[in-house]
Amino acid sequence: MLGEETRVLPRFPEGFLWGTATAAYQIEGAVKEDGRGPSIWDSFCARPGRVKNGDTGDIACDHYHRWPEDVALMAGLGVNAYRFSAAWPRVQPDGRGPANPKGLDFYDRLVDALAERGILPALTLYHWDLPQALQDAGGWMNRDIAHRFAEYAGLVADRLGDRVGVWITLNEPFVHMTEGYGVGTHAPGEALLLDALPAAHHLLLAHALAVPALRERTSGQVALTNNYSPVWAASDAPADRAAAAAFDALQNRLFTDPLLLGRYPDLSAYGVADLPFVRDGDLAAIAAPLDLLGVNYYSPTKVAAPHGHAPASGGASVLREVERHLDGAGLPFEDVPIDGHPVTAFGWPVVPDGLHELLTGLRDAYRDALPPILITENGCSAPDEPGRPDRDRIDYLDGHLRSLHRAIGDGVDVRGYFVWSLLDNFEWAEGFDQRFGLVHVDYATQRRTPKASYHWLREELARYR
Repeated sequence: MLGEETRVLPRFPEGFLWGTATAAYQIEGAVKEDGRGPSIWDSFCARPGRVKNGDTGDIACDHYHRWPEDVALMAGLGVNAYRFSAAWPRVQPDGRGPANPKGLDFYDRLVDALAERGILPALTLYHWDLPQALQDAGGWMNRDIAHRFAEYAGLVADRLGDRVGVWITLNEPFVHMTEGYGVGTHAPGEALLLDALPAAHHLLLAHALAVPALRERTSGQVALTNNYSPVWAASDAPADRAAAAAFDALQNRLFTDPLLLGRYPDLSAYGVADLPFVRDGDLAAIAAPLDLLGVNYYSPTKVAAPHGHAPASGGASVLREVERHLDGAGLPFEDVPIDGHPVTAFGWPVVPDGLHELLTGLRDAYRDALPPILITENGCSAPDEPGRPDRDRIDYLDGHLRSLHRAIGDGVDVRGYFVWSLLDNFEWAEGFDQRFGLVHVDYATQRRTPKASYHWLREELARYR
């Protein structure tokens, strides 16, 4: 920890993007206003016991009505970019057909306000809020959804393509496939285990079909965001190293090898010998060049060869949820706690050096195939209230930014960094229990109060003006 006086951060490259990030369902609210259709998260939240405390995104941070205040907070912070998502059911209530004009009007106003403040809009097209009508037709298990997504991408780009600087097709497809379709802890709540692999391919195919639709309508850069975790073997034993390789293939490579290398990783450790849902031409389309790769990083993962133990205790993680639902059986790895590091309120280990390890590892694994990188999410949850020192979050951000700076110095081409998150918000199955924001939100009154981490980052960013 850094103590009471934080050192000045090292200088980042000229033109570096400094931003904050949010997602539509986590902050917008207004789920029944201006023609928005129901999403899978509306349906999931309505099912008793699926979200902590019975929380929903019906109101969330009421960003749909309070967006001018939130844009002012960004401007006051001094960021020059903002990563947000469009809600597919707000743009296309049933996931097909013409756009809902009022839905696009909202994003039009938001993008204009960002541009007026000198803040680059970085828009994520899909941050998990699928129109319920498409889920009723099979969701991401249905190949046709890729065509629906490309149509939706074109509608958004037709309206906003002249002002959005970065287009991110998908956010964290690994998490969405695994928790939404594999073990059912996220919407839509399906528990298909490895039978969810078609959803992975259809997500990537949707990206592939959306890319030309975007390139026809905008000169903005195109990206896809994955969440990554350095995978540590519990020991040098061959069985533990094989377990780490197996989890790395699932967490880090399943959605990256097809994008950058045009092939899927070896999944034989899972008993998967072939992927019959992959058709001729799919992988070539998926591997079309990207302008940027979005990287979300929170913590490493440590695994061992399976021994039938109960999942490691601690906060939520994709691996832990998979283990809980399979009771540790049938997996080629087992979760192991990472000791010797502080943890966030979520129970995730705080390992800033893991970001450097991750970025240099991506560079070494993909070499010339790796496009420039954006850190599209990095941040921590803390049990904070207005007036608390907020040291944990400041130390977390300081440590990770130093690690990022070292990676840039070691030759990794990183173009920007987005803090998760601007606001405390609806944290999916955790409801409002976890607070990641630079700005505290009183959900009863919707009052926004910048935290000490907001003021710390503002002072750091002021040195770039």
